[in-house]
Amino acid sequence: MIGSGLVGGEFDLSEYIVGDDCLVVTNDTVAPLYLDKLKSNIEGKTVASIELPDGEAYKTTDTLHTVLDKLVEIGANRDTTVIALGGGVVGDVAGFAAASYMRGVGFVQVPTTLLAQVDSSVGGKTGINHAQGKNLIGAFYQPGVVLIDTDTLRTLPDRELKAGLAEVIKYGAIADAEFFGWLENNIDDLLNGDAAALAFAIERSCAIKAEVVAEDERESGRRAILNYGHTFGHAIENSLGYGEWLHGEAVAAGMVMAARLSGIAASDQDRLLALIDKAGLPVAPPDIPADVLLDAMSRDKKVQNKAVRFVLLKELGNAYVSADIDSGLLQEICGAGS
Repeated sequence: MIGSGLVGGEFDLSEYIVGDDCLVVTNDTVAPLYLDKLKSNIEGKTVASIELPDGEAYKTTDTLHTVLDKLVEIGANRDTTVIALGGGVVGDVAGFAAASYMRGVGFVQVPTTLLAQVDSSVGGKTGINHAQGKNLIGAFYQPGVVLIDTDTLRTLPDRELKAGLAEVIKYGAIADAEFFGWLENNIDDLLNGDAAALAFAIERSCAIKAEVVAEDERESGRRAILNYGHTFGHAIENSLGYGEWLHGEAVAAGMVMAARLSGIAASDQDRLLALIDKAGLPVAPPDIPADVLLDAMSRDKKVQNKAVRFVLLKELGNAYVSADIDSGLLQEICGAGS
């Protein structure tokens, strides 16, 4: 469900709660803004809540155990529903807890950041980070409903909005050249928080992701194209320390690096770099030694048969996955920020 005024509005979330109770998992930034409003969407149910600390640094085993402990504390059963209210970290941790508790309970996503609305809340990936790599521990677990209220973006910090735009740009780059062109023409409206432009960008991004996931839910084939920019991006996040760069910032630089590795036409590379730069996002990696980035990539989830698979572009709007890359060029690209 995508629209304005959904949280605290007339949308009845209780029909997606099978039993008598639910646990809202949120964080200490989002809770003061939207927790009480969300509770008004839930009628006739017992609502418990837990507030997590905010940030990628808390996407850990300890945080997962905190949510599981809360489920035990409230006497949750298999008909309890876990509701994630927040950004990608909240959604990933809450979703993994829902997948794990009693081998699976109900799950609802209410994403409040642009990145979560267009990416992490849709598709069923849940999980936590490990010191050796991002999202190494998790499960595929689909929510019963994703409730996207575009009004929540009004309270989103500017840096977070820009980070979310990285994932929006990704969808155009991998699957829809026409959408990429629309983004070039409307990036200023998106940065200025234009409601109509944001609603269209969110809807189109979700539609592209849903189409790809429907073909390949567990990432055995085409779904991997959704990781465009992420092999480099995850390595940046892991090497810097989670939370130093936002996920979208790392993916933005990663998309430029992947485009260069792809060897696509210089005009397409220039368009991608220009759009990312206009969105106020990094177009180059931070100062990290190439060998550190390469080592981080070797532990990426997309490694198969000891080879790192990269999402590459044939052209804007057309992505594919390959492990057959120029190792010398890869070394050169990874050293671009150092």
